[in-house]
Amino acid sequence: MIVAATVLLVASAACFMTRAVLGPSLADRVVAIDGFVVTIVAVILVDSIRTGSPWFLGVAVVVAFVGFVGTTAAARFIERRGG
Repeated sequence: MIVAATVLLVASAACFMTRAVLGPSLADRVVAIDGFVVTIVAVILVDSIRTGSPWFLGVAVVVAFVGFVGTTAAARFIERRGG
């Protein structure tokens, strides 16, 4: 089950990076990067479950927080820029 979750997460990361590179607008790219960050957090959590070690749970929280702050800042930038 862990292998299947990892494969699906890698596939979703590839899709998000494709959208980040090819996205027609800045908003599409920001949403794709946010999805990529969520995928990274999920990979960290799946690896933590796989190893049975809680060591990286703090790292997952920090990455999620940084992703949230980055997405919020980008959204404010897009809003002020007007599109």
